[in-house]
Amino acid sequence: MSIYTLAIESSCDETSAAVLRDGRTVLSNVISSQVPIHRKFGGVVPEIASRHHIEQVVPVVDQALEDAGVRLEDIDHIGVTYGPGLVGALLVGVAAAKGLAFAAGKPLIGVNHMEGHIFANFLANPELEPPFLSLVVSGGHTMLVVVKDYETFEVLGQTRDDAAGEAFDKIARVMGYPYPGGPHIDALAAKGNPNAIEFPKALHEKGNLEFSFSGLKSAVLNYLNSAKQKGTPIVDTDVAASFQKAVLDSLVGKTREAARMTGQKVITVAGGVSANQGLQRALAQMCEEEELTFYRPGRILATDNAAMIGCRAYYMAKAGKFSKLTLNAKPSIPLGDESWRG
Repeated sequence: MSIYTLAIESSCDETSAAVLRDGRTVLSNVISSQVPIHRKFGGVVPEIASRHHIEQVVPVVDQALEDAGVRLEDIDHIGVTYGPGLVGALLVGVAAAKGLAFAAGKPLIGVNHMEGHIFANFLANPELEPPFLSLVVSGGHTMLVVVKDYETFEVLGQTRDDAAGEAFDKIARVMGYPYPGGPHIDALAAKGNPNAIEFPKALHEKGNLEFSFSGLKSAVLNYLNSAKQKGTPIVDTDVAASFQKAVLDSLVGKTREAARMTGQKVITVAGGVSANQGLQRALAQMCEEEELTFYRPGRILATDNAAMIGCRAYYMAKAGKFSKLTLNAKPSIPLGDESWRG
C-alpha cells in the first residue's frame, strides 16, 4: 500500500508544498517564489517574506493536493521545515503544518532544511543510496557531509563565516546585478578569463575541510573599489570568472580531499548553489579524474522546494521520528538535531 507525504517549505522566500508517494515519487511540487518582490531591495526582507508566506501557504497546499489528485484524508503524514531559516518565515510553515496535522489527525514531522537539500538527490537520482559524500552549498550554508545511512550524518567541515551563496550574491550586488546574484556571476564567468585576477583562498592547508569566504569577498570588494578610485577599467566578466574560480577551487578541492580521506566513492552536490553550471562542470571533472560517481539534483530540486522536505520526512517517518504539536521554528540548527521532537 502506498504512503503519501504532504510537505511544506517556507524557510526563506519560497512558499512551497508537495505531495510524494512512497518517498521518492513526486506527485506535485508547487512553488510560489518571492524573488520579484525582494529584487528591488537587493535581498530578502524577512518581514515582507513572512507576510507573503501567510498569504500563500494555504493556496499552495490546496494546489499541491489538487495537482497530485489526492485529498488531505489520503495523506499519511505531514512534513514541514522547522529550521534553519528566517524565524518568521519558518513559523508560518510550522503553524500551517501543525494546524493541518491537528485538524486531519495526521502525524507531524519536523524536517531540517539542510537535510532536505541532501535528500533532493534521492528524488533526482532514483538509484542513489547511502553511503555517500555530499557537498552542501547554499545562501546560508557550506559544508561537507558524509551521509552514512538515511538517518546518520557526519559533518566533516563547514564555513567559519560567509557561505558560498552569500558571497556570490554580495559580489553580484556590488557589481550592479540584481538579486539573486549567483546566476549572474555564473553567466558572466563563462565569458571571462578565470586567471585575469588572483584572488586569495582561505584555509587551503592540507587536511583542513572547513571553508571561509569572507576574506575572498573582501578582496573582490577592495579590487573593485581600488579600480574605481584609480579610474582603471573593470571587466565584469574577468572579475566574475576570477572570483568564481577562487570559490570553486575551494569547494572542489576540499571535496576531492574529503573523498580521499573518507574513501567515499559517490559524491553529491546539494543546495541552491549546486545549480551553478561552473560548479557542476568542475565537480564532474574532478569525479572523473578520481573515478568517483557524481550526482546532482537538477535546477528545481536544487533550490528551496517542498518535495525535498517530503522525501526527508518519509524516511524520518520510516524511522519513527514524529514530532509533537509543540514543534517550534528553530532559525539555527545543526544536522542531526533532535528538536524535531517538539
